[in-house]
Formats: sequence, structure tokens, C-alpha cells
Amino acid sequence: MKVIPTKIEGPVVIEPDIFGDGRGYFFESFSQRRFAEALCNIRFVQDNESKSRYGVVRGLHYQLPPATQCKLVRVVCGRVLDVAVDIRRNSPTFGQYAAVELSGENHRQFFIPRGFAHGFAVLSEEAIFQYKCDTFYDPEREAGIAYDDPQIGIDWGLPAEDIVLSEKDRRHPPLSRAFLFDDPQILSR
Repeated sequence: MKVIPTKIEGPVVIEPDIFGDGRGYFFESFSQRRFAEALCNIRFVQDNESKSRYGVVRGLHYQLPPATQCKLVRVVCGRVLDVAVDIRRNSPTFGQYAAVELSGENHRQFFIPRGFAHGFAVLSEEAIFQYKCDTFYDPEREAGIAYDDPQIGIDWGLPAEDIVLSEKDRRHPPLSRAFLFDDPQILSR
């Protein structure tokens, strides 16, 4: 697997080794040993999957301490713009974001460490999105930031009139009023 850094320290893009022939393809979507050698030793405890239609924006989500999460995300079918926003108050890249296109065609994965809010926009007719978390979901600790916060300035790659949000995601505060991390335990190399 190939690890590609983003413009922000922490989140990275992972390109798996793909073996294809006339029958189709095969790739190892996750190996604990290879992940530890290339990035960090992590133990994922929960896998999630969602299916969304074109225009859906999910996010920007994160969990509050002590339930902060690292995520390893990928798209099985379709195409999304995946985004990680640095919410570490003392970080030199605070409020900045890294974005990557994930698709069933490119097989890329995106690793998002603690201290980042996460979201994605569906660019195809529909998308099946999978992600691993190293901490269990805790509804008492969930938090979010407004997807359209001008301080962050994310270009989701969608016309504003096509964006579809959940009621919960409509109510997230801007970065200036959100809970932020002073010194999160970020997993790195």
C-alpha cells in the first residue's frame, strides 16, 4: 500500500495494491500489520456502512473526549468528496481542511486521526461508504460543525441547491462556537 500525505499533518490517503486480471480484481482493504508498519498501531472496533444519494452531505462530525475517534474510510460504489477539518485549537493548520475524492473505481482510503471533524459529499448518483472506527460510537459524545462554515470554506463540489442534509447536520454550530480540542491524542507515524 502507498501512503500519500495531505496538506495537513495527520490525515493521509492510502492507495492499496490492486491485483487485477480478466476475472476482475483483488485487494487487501485492511491489514493490521501493514497499517502499523506504514502509519500507526491502531485497533479498530467498529465498522459502519452508509448508502446515500447524489447531493447528500454528511458531516462535519466528530466525537468529544474521552470518545474521540480515528477513522479509516472508503467508498465501495460511487464517488464522494471526503473532508477532514483540523479542529485542534493549538494546531498551525487549525480550521483548515484536507479533501480527497474516494470512489469505487480508485479504491483509495482516507485515514482521519483524532482532532479532526469529518464529512463527505456524494458526487455520483449514489454511493456506498464504509468506515472503520477505533472507538465505539457514543451518542452522548457526538458533536459537529456546520458544513458551510465560511471560516472553513469547503467547496463540496456540488451546487448549493443540490445539497441534502439531515436535520441534525443543519443544526451544527460554526467552528467559532464548536467544542474544540486543545491537545488531542493524535495518532501519527
